[in-house]
Amino acid sequence: MLKKVIVHCDGASRSNPGRASVGVVIFDEEMNILKRYKEYIGIATNNVAEYMSLIAALKLSYDFTHNEIVVYMDSELIIKQMKGLYKIKNTTLYVLYSEAKKIEESFSKIVYKNVPRENKYQKIADALANEALDEK
Repeated sequence: MLKKVIVHCDGASRSNPGRASVGVVIFDEEMNILKRYKEYIGIATNNVAEYMSLIAALKLSYDFTHNEIVVYMDSELIIKQMKGLYKIKNTTLYVLYSEAKKIEESFSKIVYKNVPRENKYQKIADALANEALDEK
């Protein structure tokens, strides 16, 4: 088990709501890629896809650490909701938020950070999400 992993995750939805997917890339502390993951999730909004990418990232990270995860996303909304800075009014998003919070309990520490879409590591997660859409 690693002491810490870094995760970049992204959700995509074409025609919000529309065909949706997730992309996740997990790194060790030296930014070596440990895992790439992509999945088509059906019809969903962009925010649902973002939450689904976070949930997938948390579940996949458990294979590498039970300690610390640093999660990077380009969705300011999801990051601020997970930090408790924004309220969640949408019932569907609240259910997904609750699921993510429950998974958080499996780890000793989780840090959430907002990152621009143009970040070179975030681009990998974005590309994986788009590949999943293109393959479907």
